[in-house]
Amino acid sequence: MGRLRLAAQGLLGPGFETVPEAARAMTAMQAQDLSAVLWAVGQRVPGARVDDVRGALDRAEVVRSWPMRGTLHVLAPEDLKWMLAITSDRLIRGMAGRHRELEIDARDVEASREAALELVQGGGSATRQQLFAAFEAAGQSTAGQRGIHLLGMLCQRAWLVLGPTAGSQQLIKAFDEWIPKSRELDRAEGIAELLLRYMLSHGPATERDFAWWSNTPVTEVRTALALVKDQLVGLEFEGATYWLSPATAALLEDGVPGQRTVLALPGFDEFLLGYTDRSLVLPPEHADKIVPGGNGVFKKTIVSGGQVIGTWARAGIGKTGTGKTGTGKAAGVVPEPFDAVNGLRPAAQKSLELQAAKYRRFLGA
Repeated sequence: MGRLRLAAQGLLGPGFETVPEAARAMTAMQAQDLSAVLWAVGQRVPGARVDDVRGALDRAEVVRSWPMRGTLHVLAPEDLKWMLAITSDRLIRGMAGRHRELEIDARDVEASREAALELVQGGGSATRQQLFAAFEAAGQSTAGQRGIHLLGMLCQRAWLVLGPTAGSQQLIKAFDEWIPKSRELDRAEGIAELLLRYMLSHGPATERDFAWWSNTPVTEVRTALALVKDQLVGLEFEGATYWLSPATAALLEDGVPGQRTVLALPGFDEFLLGYTDRSLVLPPEHADKIVPGGNGVFKKTIVSGGQVIGTWARAGIGKTGTGKTGTGKAAGVVPEPFDAVNGLRPAAQKSLELQAAKYRRFLGA
């Protein structure tokens, strides 16, 4: 099952030709960590460099925003508005208690919207600090997470969007100026498309996986599945039905490739994070090693044969082959396998070294 998911996600086989193609094919890729999602895209586009992915963001060929679950994702720009129309109302209702704590009501959102658009409309852009200064000038406190919640609300209502990169951050733009063309789908049509594309890009996956991933009520998920399941293949496994694309299912006929494939995936990668049940690829006894203490921060993972077998850390490469933890282009991959006694097998170690070389090339080394 894990190798089928790798194939569906472009991590086995030829992958995707361009960054925009990868974003559209993947539907949405979790992206609260900018450096992590850059590598997640890079793993799926053979030969891509970090500047290729940044360039796609800078040219609005892909976009990073909060389309679902209150979490940043990278996706195709024309898809963002209709996805928000499906997901934002429920998400904002779910945040009502937190907004009361922060003393945010409709008038505060409107005042923040006016201040933000006055700052960025007409082709302008703003850093987060500049935007928050505009909020403060309009009488809207940004203390105690109030600023980020206001920014999130304005993005979820499709008034603002994250635009070109600026170091480790992104500048903020007026939505309709940065994304002048958006598709229009009604709710039922949109959920059906979102479900179909999720199953094509993430399958084998279940109804429950999609309901969690998209934050969509299960009743609507089942209605949508009835509309699109003729374009999918159902696979029964351990008492549950998993849905996947016909192309992915066809791999079962001749043997699923990737039995010896080793990958160094970033934290928050969709291969692991994109499902509510991760036990198919991650033994439950090791789950805490990926998300220590359930803190919501996913570590980088080593995947072998479709199974998570450990984590990895980034370290600078010095003259001796070791060094302090690094952030530069000379960064290397230091494995931390679950099997701390035996470590990685020689073949897996060699494959991981190739992954480290690919990672350095991606960074421009």
